[in-house]
Amino acid sequence: MLFHPDEREKMQSKQVDKTYFIFLEKDEPVMKTLTEFCSKNSIQNGEISGIGAVKNIEIGAFDPGSKSYIHKKFDKTHELISCMGNITLKDGEPFIHSHITFGDHDMNVKGGHVFEMTVAVVGEFYIRKIDGSIHRELNGDIGLAVCCIEE
Repeated sequence: MLFHPDEREKMQSKQVDKTYFIFLEKDEPVMKTLTEFCSKNSIQNGEISGIGAVKNIEIGAFDPGSKSYIHKKFDKTHELISCMGNITLKDGEPFIHSHITFGDHDMNVKGGHVFEMTVAVVGEFYIRKIDGSIHRELNGDIGLAVCCIEE
């Protein structure tokens, strides 16, 4: 069935085996939408990748001295060159830990840990579900919730 773009939910997805192709449209918040998708589809562990064009990008770099992230925001539209990361459980909920590289129209490239970004044109993502029980717990020495792999 075909829908006019204004008559359907923005996010579209297709599952093949344990892989999901997810298409996000203009003005959708990427990390929020993908995290909700993981919750609704019982994806507790996995890997994620994506490309597209995004805006309102909030990234960071972890400073081990202060045990906190340095935050930087980029409001203008950028090409999402690469988004890659993993999905684990944190406090019993799916948590996406992802890094991105993105470029402006002068071909300057930046990157870092992504907190949130909004689709400016389109966003095309893959999530591959992985069977397992990997979760995150706070490591006080480092100051981050790190992966705990159970056998």
